Amino acid sequence: MEPTNQFSTELGVFEEHRQEWSRSNPGRFVAIQGEDVAGFFGTYADALRAGLKRFGVHHEFLIKQVWQTEPVYYIS
Repeated sequence: MEPTNQFSTELGVFEEHRQEWSRSNPGRFVAIQGEDVAGFFGTYADALRAGLKRFGVHHEFLIKQVWQTEPVYYIS
């Protein structure tokens, strides 16, 4: 049995729409399960609440902040 990547569908949806979403919703958080997008939210907590309401507590979903490119953090 070949391993599957957790959230590969959700990350694919995110990448497919990244350009569009980074123009229309920069810095906001999106909640995605499969190909179903729950919406865009100002905070992670709001995205989490909306995802739980839409998808339920027993279903995994992705929350990701929308940026044109991923930020890089340096810790020294």
